[in-house]
Amino acid sequence: MAEERARISDPAVMRALAHPARLAILEHLAVNEAGATATECAEVVGLSPSATSYHLRAMAKAGLIQEGPSRGDGRERVWQRKFAQYEVSGEGKNKADELAMAEAILAHQNDKLRRFLADAREHGGKWYDVATMTDNTLVMTADELADLIDKVHKLCEPYRRRVRKDPPPDARTVTLQLRGAPLLPLRES
Repeated sequence: MAEERARISDPAVMRALAHPARLAILEHLAVNEAGATATECAEVVGLSPSATSYHLRAMAKAGLIQEGPSRGDGRERVWQRKFAQYEVSGEGKNKADELAMAEAILAHQNDKLRRFLADAREHGGKWYDVATMTDNTLVMTADELADLIDKVHKLCEPYRRRVRKDPPPDARTVTLQLRGAPLLPLRES
């Protein structure tokens, strides 16, 4: 079972996360609490099992995942997430690594929505009708933003996969992406 939360401040860990295949693997392991093998992860990311094994070992070296219990004969390594959630410390020790990781995460999040939109109108049914993208422009302090994000996290908690063990039969895994950042003033040239 994954520990609750990890705070990422190490530039090496940030670099380990700044790769689309690794983000997809980490997400796959989050959905599959029992873990997955390199071959199973390879199917998700579209790489060979050997290339996927390389990424799994790099993620384990960075402390993001760990070996899980064997499924039987021990010939296959089962990998699990080490933590249920990750957060970046924002200490800014290495801004280039932090920015590379953030850009990889944003690209991964956007790709999930693009894949849904590409197929949703034809196959989405009621999911197409309820899926939303919204952009609210708010006026608030940093403390108010932190409080709002905390409230949203608390609202989401009962629906988190690791908490909701018996979802209704028509439930699906959903991505709810929350981004909050101040708008920067335009610079005059």
